[in-house]
Amino acid sequence: MCGICGFTGEIIDQNDRDAVINRMTDVITHRGPDSRGVFAGGGIAMGFRRLSIIDITESGDQPIFNEDKNLVLTFNGEIYNYRELRRELAEKGHVFSTQTDSEVLVHGFEEWQEGLLGRLRGMFGFAIWNRREQTLFMARDYFGIKPLHYAQVGEHFVYGSEIKSILEFPGFEKKLNLRELDRYISFEYPVPPETFFEGVFCLMPAHYLWYRGGRVETRRYWDPLFQVDESITEEQAVQQIEDVFEDSVNAHKISDVEVGCFLSSGVDSSYVSTYFAGQKTFTVGFDYGERYNEIDWAKRLSSEIGIEHHYKVITPEEYWGNIRKIQYHMDQPLADASCIALYFVSKIASEYVKVVLSGEGADELFGGYNIYHEPDDLAGYKRVPLFLRKALAAVARALPFSFRGKSFLIRGAQPIEESFIGNCSMFTMAEKRRILRADIPVSRPQELTRPIYDKVRDQDDVTKMQYLDINVWLAGDILLKADRMSMANSLELRVPFLDKKVFEVASRLPRRLRVNSENTKYAMRKAAVKRLPDATAQKKKLGFPVPIRVWLREDKYYQLVKEAFQSATAGQFFNTGELVALLDDHRAGKHDNSRKIWTIYIFLVWYDIYFNGASHEPGDLPAVS
Repeated sequence: MCGICGFTGEIIDQNDRDAVINRMTDVITHRGPDSRGVFAGGGIAMGFRRLSIIDITESGDQPIFNEDKNLVLTFNGEIYNYRELRRELAEKGHVFSTQTDSEVLVHGFEEWQEGLLGRLRGMFGFAIWNRREQTLFMARDYFGIKPLHYAQVGEHFVYGSEIKSILEFPGFEKKLNLRELDRYISFEYPVPPETFFEGVFCLMPAHYLWYRGGRVETRRYWDPLFQVDESITEEQAVQQIEDVFEDSVNAHKISDVEVGCFLSSGVDSSYVSTYFAGQKTFTVGFDYGERYNEIDWAKRLSSEIGIEHHYKVITPEEYWGNIRKIQYHMDQPLADASCIALYFVSKIASEYVKVVLSGEGADELFGGYNIYHEPDDLAGYKRVPLFLRKALAAVARALPFSFRGKSFLIRGAQPIEESFIGNCSMFTMAEKRRILRADIPVSRPQELTRPIYDKVRDQDDVTKMQYLDINVWLAGDILLKADRMSMANSLELRVPFLDKKVFEVASRLPRRLRVNSENTKYAMRKAAVKRLPDATAQKKKLGFPVPIRVWLREDKYYQLVKEAFQSATAGQFFNTGELVALLDDHRAGKHDNSRKIWTIYIFLVWYDIYFNGASHEPGDLPAVS
């Protein structure tokens, strides 16, 4: 619903303090254009931008206080069970002055302290300042739907929904975190808790933070561990999914303004859309055949279930012309090409509604990604003695060329903890050493994923993959782009699959009801087919396809990327000859290097904006010399 920011301590005088918090707040106006609020005094300055969703009157403005005004709250998100919590707190004697879900947090914290978090159903990033004790408490929701970043700058603790606010703080020294560059070209996204800015951290999902006595303490309050119940039958699973998902969608539709829905050709958003009869859905696509255009699928479904459907075909010029604006809004480079498409679908939705529901999270919870078939695909090969598989893998690695089955032979000799670093794996270690300058640190991505795998070492491989994706891919890519692209358009995005009650059901499903030889998201699709045409419910996972591979073979875009690859900026970090070779091989049709090319290109665009002062305004394509 909004954006928050702030800092502890004083800055020379009151006028300076007020100017700083105003700059920090104004730079995130897009997160909440309806109103702004500031609390400054007694050791802290807190800023707030509001997108009015619940209690849209002025009484819902923040900051919000408890009865004696000792506790001061700023909050980004929505609490879907706030009415139940409000009744419980009122019975305990708490006096409410607004009808907002926000006020539940400040009274709930007063009553239960950290125990409040386990009672919440929703998405949130909030900060509560205790004026008497001079302590700051911050927390983030279970899955990381809403962002929260922080840094220590001298004696000040500085925080914000977006890193932009922290960059406005005087004395913050902007330095590139080279460790994150190494991780980025492995994963294609910044891997939390570190960020691309040295000293700026992401508060992790399901974590809270205390700042007191000049010290930062963080702790996890919830863990998305699967507790499988093998006794659950298919019929029971389907019924449980139906019941809990309907409940979740209804909860996520709580609003004092109209709510719409994103709609693709896939089962996830389509399932959500079936609860929107008579309301509005939104789709974007590209004019490059059905592979890149889901509009016709969405049109047909909308017609069948009685939805007012809006769509847009994105032109190449629009897509490329908005890359800089979008990377500015991302705060950090994100090489997921779909994030730009997400920007456009958010833009058209914002012309009609303030809130949309979307299908993110279904794949991670219910086992939807095609890669989750890999343990079954490799099962036969893994009956071959390990020493022989390792020998074949060594030969495959040694060969200087690619061939069909090369990756299969290598992965088949590895445990899942070694072969799977998340839903996206970009450059290998050998490739990183080749493209990066020798002075850039390089590390194995498995060093980062190992502690996560250690928590589920006794689970089956599919469950291990899901748990890793929930902790890394979901937080680092899926939800990051969802928040930034929707908020860039002053649109609130809600995700009913990422609900703690939905997870309770998903976490109990046996592996056979998540991923099997018949399909991914097996039980969830069986539930969805009761409300959807069979072709939609059973449709293979497609993602959000963007024709990058096609564009990079066109002269206009090839030249644009080539110039970036040969720039002085590229030369600071990469062996530029290797980058151009990647591009040329792709253009010649030797290999599909599009995702690797895009990963590097997006980093260079982002770096030019945040470190070289390049414009981030949208418009025509940059000129190519």
